Amino acid sequence: MDGSEKNSVVCQYINKISYKDALSIQSRAYEQIKLSKGSGGYLFLLEHYPVITNGRFGNDENFVLPVSQIEKLGIEVYKSDRGGDITYHGPGQLVAYPIIDLRAFNLGVKAYIASLEEVLINLLSDFAINSYRREGYPGVWTDTEKIASIGVSVKNGITMHGVALNVSTDLDSFSLIVPCGISDVRVTSMERVLDTQVPMEDVVKSFIKNFGTVFNAYVNKENGPA
Repeated sequence: MDGSEKNSVVCQYINKISYKDALSIQSRAYEQIKLSKGSGGYLFLLEHYPVITNGRFGNDENFVLPVSQIEKLGIEVYKSDRGGDITYHGPGQLVAYPIIDLRAFNLGVKAYIASLEEVLINLLSDFAINSYRREGYPGVWTDTEKIASIGVSVKNGITMHGVALNVSTDLDSFSLIVPCGISDVRVTSMERVLDTQVPMEDVVKSFIKNFGTVFNAYVNKENGPA
């Protein structure tokens, strides 16, 4: 983000929450920003209970098993209005939902996605993990494996949905789908790359720090809209 004036973003860490409940929280934050037309925003950091979501451009053929069988495994399945293809969310994965007005941050959609990637790349660098972008595939990669996914929606200039970073995620759950709709993609996690446990609290702190830097924002750890 260009410019010296900083926006203020309210950050809330929710721990584990269902995908449905997280959608409700995002929607309420979206409506508040839409009505206020202010320069602030919200950043929700959380872990989801096991869920597979399919984006606007997702193909149902990317389910390896019938949805009914997946649901019997205790994994919810949702069709989402975010961009991107199919992905898995679950415990051990840090999900970040920034709800901001891009106009207040002087960002277009492509620049916004690039900024999210930069946050993730800088975060991973904090843990001595080298990562990079892959042209045409939003998200972040390390070596030949994908470690973070991005899927957003923008309505009236206001963002919803966001990023998912595999910290200590159960990677076997990705075998139920073709991750991101890429047939040859392999998924990894920070824990697997480092071969050691990574405290989620440390990852959250790094995300908040890097988000503030990249988006030139004050990130205030308070309660967001209830």
